[in-house]
Amino acid sequence: MGDAAAGRTTGWPIARRGLMLVLSSPSGAGKTTLSRKLLAADPAVTLSVSVTTRPPRPGEIDGRDYHFIDAGRFDAMVARGDLLEWARVFDHWYGTPRAPAVAALAAGRDVLFDIDWQGTQQLREKARSDLASVFVLPPSIEELEKRLRSRAQDPEDVIRRRMTQATEEMSHWAEYDYVVVNADIERAFADVRAILAAERLKRERQPGLSAFVRELQGKL
Repeated sequence: MGDAAAGRTTGWPIARRGLMLVLSSPSGAGKTTLSRKLLAADPAVTLSVSVTTRPPRPGEIDGRDYHFIDAGRFDAMVARGDLLEWARVFDHWYGTPRAPAVAALAAGRDVLFDIDWQGTQQLREKARSDLASVFVLPPSIEELEKRLRSRAQDPEDVIRRRMTQATEEMSHWAEYDYVVVNADIERAFADVRAILAAERLKRERQPGLSAFVRELQGKL
């Protein structure tokens, strides 16, 4: 995804390149709730707002939850290379705009992606060194169905389809760097924050370390 963000180190803090934090899960397992909690708690994290050809659900706002566009515009973005990843999910297309994510990483900001396994595979192929991926599992199939029904957003046939799709989605858990079981939302949230903290401290994500250490050595 390009060179590390430029930055002059004069002591603390150390210049850092942003990372891409992916949260994936079967529908209803909790990735969207975890994403919203993380964005509210950590101002250094920015959400990658996907484009989609599906219509808005009740309560969703264009530009906040998704950029809702038609199929023609979506196809044009793919053709121009404007999307980092894209996939068809439940008869609609979803994709990640390239420019905002690239700019955020270069500025040292972390970008949160609420995407499925198909999108995660594409990001891994294009930007493995920038990626930290987390798969969120429900504590049980019964609990997953209960959560889907409690949202009261989808008709019965859609719920059954989502439950069937969950089996396929969960088969990809081993492709992720981390797995979090969301039996309790606060515990799961603490796990996600711990993952983010550790990923931020990786040497390759702190391009200012070399200058910082040289400065320390020069003062001995």
